[in-house]
Amino acid sequence: MPSGESVTYERYVALGDSQTEGLGDGDDVTGLKGWADRLAEHLAAANPRLQYANLAVRGRLAGQVRAEQLAPALALRPDLATVVAGVNDLMRPKFDTAEVVGHLEAMFAALTEMGTRVVTVTFPDIGKVAPLARPLRPRMYALNAAIREAAARHGAVVVEIAEHPFAVDPRVWTADRLHLSPLGHERFASAAAHSLGLPGADAAWAHPLPLPTEPAFAGLRAARAELHWVAAHLGPWIGRRLRGRSSGDGRTAKQPQLAAVAAPPG
Repeated sequence: MPSGESVTYERYVALGDSQTEGLGDGDDVTGLKGWADRLAEHLAAANPRLQYANLAVRGRLAGQVRAEQLAPALALRPDLATVVAGVNDLMRPKFDTAEVVGHLEAMFAALTEMGTRVVTVTFPDIGKVAPLARPLRPRMYALNAAIREAAARHGAVVVEIAEHPFAVDPRVWTADRLHLSPLGHERFASAAAHSLGLPGADAAWAHPLPLPTEPAFAGLRAARAELHWVAAHLGPWIGRRLRGRSSGDGRTAKQPQLAAVAAPPG
């Protein structure tokens, strides 16, 4: 929750995987935006001198984020950093909560020790986003609990996305149910801005979305929708895992150096 005191940030660095890179908000042709870019705009509204870097790369596991992004992040000497990772690990057969959160906590520790304010998140119920992923719920609950504990040990800010029903609304997710939609990225950024107590940020991000104009799928239509999701999205993801490949193979950070934040259009 916001502390009530407003702090001006000069250097913001984002670490993470595809959500922080911005998948689901734009594309690789026109450019990705995403919640971290949107948070940078919130920060720049309070301080136009803000410098921002985004080190996130899609497909990265928590250990890879630590190995590849922590040292470059420290070199940029941020006064604010977001660290969001772990869902890619959660979907792997050999998921180990302690190992994953150990990587996250190592990043929390290294950044806070140099005076950086760290922000992380809890994740929504994956079983409500993708019903076929319900067996992963215990992992998600354990991951969120461990993130809270690790963040508390280092004074990191936790954005409690997991606590709010809007976070499992299909409209905040893309068709693959793995990445936030533009609306989801907007809500996520507003949640982080509110948790940091930024001027003008309020709790509206947590409000439920308006009732949908079309009824949700049920019965046979719902079953067909699940089968389509498996064929179009889950199947290819599993195929890459079996081949030892990742969507992030050969990719590098989209903004590895600090730069000024452009004002949003309009």
